[in-house]
Amino acid sequence: MTMTIQWHEVHSAPSMSGLYVKAATRRRVTGKTLPEDGLRQMLQVDQQRLAAYRTVCGFSENGLLPPTYPHVLAFALQMQLLTARDFPFPLLGLVHLSNRIRVLRPMGGISQVRASVHVENLQPHPKGAVFDLVTHLDDQLGPLWQAWSQMLCKGVQLDGTPVDAPPPTDLALAEVAHWTAAADIGRRYAKVSGDYNPIHLSGPSARLFGFPTAIAHGLWNKARTLAALEDRLPDANLEIGVTFKKPVRLPSEVTLLASAAGSSGNLRLVGAGELEHMVGSWGPVA
Repeated sequence: MTMTIQWHEVHSAPSMSGLYVKAATRRRVTGKTLPEDGLRQMLQVDQQRLAAYRTVCGFSENGLLPPTYPHVLAFALQMQLLTARDFPFPLLGLVHLSNRIRVLRPMGGISQVRASVHVENLQPHPKGAVFDLVTHLDDQLGPLWQAWSQMLCKGVQLDGTPVDAPPPTDLALAEVAHWTAAADIGRRYAKVSGDYNPIHLSGPSARLFGFPTAIAHGLWNKARTLAALEDRLPDANLEIGVTFKKPVRLPSEVTLLASAAGSSGNLRLVGAGELEHMVGSWGPVA
């Protein structure tokens, strides 16, 4: 069953501090259906912010937007959608389970894009309810980039059979890179992305939400991984999906394992003692 999205055009940048106040003061689940509203906005690529993002995530200056950067462009729009009155789940406390990105065309020379965000696909999960936060980017030639972030709201009871996680696959992967997720990387990533979720900023703020220490942003883990794989991945006709496993506690050392360069492959991000932080794969857009 496809839903009909009621699109609303956003013409000005929101007050991010205002959105964070809304997020912080809403702690209750208020319903069990997703709104059919979507938001659209014309956005400009800020070259200084992009350069800072490349530095924090390890991307080279190759003239292309990093494949994860559109999430940063659309972040304020996503926040507006997820703090709207008719959105039923509290934003703080949502768990990012997986993320799938499609780069449809090479993202070079991009200055202005139209971003669209909506939510869909609400389903029961063993720990609550999951839904997809869907983000699309178009330029003057049409669709450019698409993403689906699967989000979990714990404790919500929905009718139906819970979705099963895909079974783990045994992969022949070689070590590609090793890096330190520094104690301050949550704050540095927040500065370039606008995502100031307290669980990423410091030990004391993370403990308020039940984490013993601050953890790295999932999308920083994905971005840092794709930066390390830059020379192995095609620039376009590319779909990259990852599932977030155990959080990366800050600070910690992580190792990236991946397939050889090519149009498709697999990846794993592991910590000490083979602790699995993220698994994923890439391939042509289906």
